[in-house]
Amino acid sequence: MRIEKCYFCSSPCYPGHGIMFVRNDSKTFRFCRSKCHRNFNKKRNPRKVAWTKAYRKTRGKELAVDSTFEFEKRRNRPTKYDRNLMGKTIMAMQRVQSIKEAREGRFHANRMKDAKAEKVKQARVEIEKYAEVLAPAVARREEVMQNVLDSARERIATRRVAKERALARSSESNMEE
Repeated sequence: MRIEKCYFCSSPCYPGHGIMFVRNDSKTFRFCRSKCHRNFNKKRNPRKVAWTKAYRKTRGKELAVDSTFEFEKRRNRPTKYDRNLMGKTIMAMQRVQSIKEAREGRFHANRMKDAKAEKVKQARVEIEKYAEVLAPAVARREEVMQNVLDSARERIATRRVAKERALARSSESNMEE
């Protein structure tokens, strides 16, 4: 069986799942779930609905142009089954998928490179804006850190003493035997 793509959100429609709508001109539309079917019936544009693949591609959030997309195109020409050809096809599909994932990763990294600097800049502005709120917390920070370190040192010391006592008891019991 063939895994179709949802007409609205471009997610996979597995056999036996989703809704298939056939228009009067015999054009078929497959939908993965009722949410997509409902939005289609409301005549919403998938490029303007934020959770769709079309939206992400038009906004530049996902890779839109790539040679690996050529392999995903639907081919209706039937071929005679050949075990060697099938093995090679599956290997090629896996290779194309790995290439596609690597390219998407690089695309995301390039997109996030500028976003990280912008995020740091926004954090600095936020800190400057609310400095009077943060000042008392920063002043007490050293005191709080010192208390945490002291309590950790106490716990370590008590564990060490307990361990030494246990070793002393075990050595005494070994001596008696």
